[in-house]
Amino acid sequence: MIQSIFLISPLGDVFLERHWRKILSRNVLDIFYEAQSKATSPDDISPVLSGGSFYIIHIYKHSIYFVAVIQGEIPPLFVIEFLHRMTSIFTEYLHECTEQKIRDKIVLIYEILEEMMDNGFPLATEPNLLKELIQPTNIVSDVIHNITGKDTMASRLPASQISNMPWRRSGVKYVNNEFYMDITEEIDCIIDKTGAVISCDIIGYVDCVCKLSGMPDLTLTFMNPRIIDDVSFHPCARLRRWESERLISFVPPDGSFRLMTFQASAQSCTTLCLPIYVTPVFTLKEASGRMEIRVGTKNTLGKNLDDVEIICPMPKEVVNVSLVSTVGMFTFDPVTKVIRWKIGKLMSGKIANLAGSVSIQPGTSVRARPEVSVHFSLPLHAASGLKVNRLEMYTEDFKPYKGVKYITKSGTFQVRS
Repeated sequence: MIQSIFLISPLGDVFLERHWRKILSRNVLDIFYEAQSKATSPDDISPVLSGGSFYIIHIYKHSIYFVAVIQGEIPPLFVIEFLHRMTSIFTEYLHECTEQKIRDKIVLIYEILEEMMDNGFPLATEPNLLKELIQPTNIVSDVIHNITGKDTMASRLPASQISNMPWRRSGVKYVNNEFYMDITEEIDCIIDKTGAVISCDIIGYVDCVCKLSGMPDLTLTFMNPRIIDDVSFHPCARLRRWESERLISFVPPDGSFRLMTFQASAQSCTTLCLPIYVTPVFTLKEASGRMEIRVGTKNTLGKNLDDVEIICPMPKEVVNVSLVSTVGMFTFDPVTKVIRWKIGKLMSGKIANLAGSVSIQPGTSVRARPEVSVHFSLPLHAASGLKVNRLEMYTEDFKPYKGVKYITKSGTFQVRS
């Protein structure tokens, strides 16, 4: 059972709190503030903190700490999943989940939390169901609310709340029936200084946009489903069909939703050809040094890499750098000692180079070796080789327009020097 929810800014200001059963003092957050003061970044704070008779579970998203206080034995992933669902619901209603947006729509946020949680237990967490219970605001509804004081709560119980498909609202009608899928794959990879791959994982997401009338029953098949290893489905998917036939049978929610999250098989990761190579060379001596980072494309089949960025945290002994880049622009923060090289679009077959001298504080020696983080995206490409075979629809007599798009991105992609 979740006892309380707190929304905290990076500076430690609690700008929203909601309690169930009884009101807890903000003193319960002392253990969180203590961990925050010791951490160098939000990722360094443990997601689960013990405070004796209670536990603090939190996530950091959209520059906000979403903190839950629980008492008793509850699986931590259960609470973390609910907090992530909170952020997605807030984004669905506010279009941008920021502290200022939440402050501006504080009444709406409390109404959403009232429906999402009942006496400390999750109740309604599907966007379609919540939108029938609480209507999204616009300029007209804001004016009516300010004049009349009328809230956005629905006057009757939605039909989806008493059906076995709470994720889809009833009576959906569209003039143009469409269904789109975005298959996004993120590569988590660590490469040593010789260029050998130490570890590599592929995490994929199938995000859908459904604009279909009625109650369509869909079946999605892949050309090579054996690539998919570990899967997490939306509640609309029928798990038994996947286990027995390796196909996804589902009645989709209306609008945007994530159909599944998957991990590629170990064999796919072993045979993966990385679309980018990064060669960092650092020669750091006592007074000065040299550095060079070379970036190029490979195995992209003539496609260009987009949003290429290199982030290189330098050792604390580095005072300044004097570099020249052949492509893009770079910045160096003398406080955090981080070099950010924004290359942007990297053409296929081209090489980008960043080289120059490094100034080191006199009387010190550099022992740490920099690690380079790489960010990129490769459109129209699936790193694991996963391909959609076909999408069939039943129970409805119209023929929808269907589309699928593939994109490969970098996850935690590091190159050691």
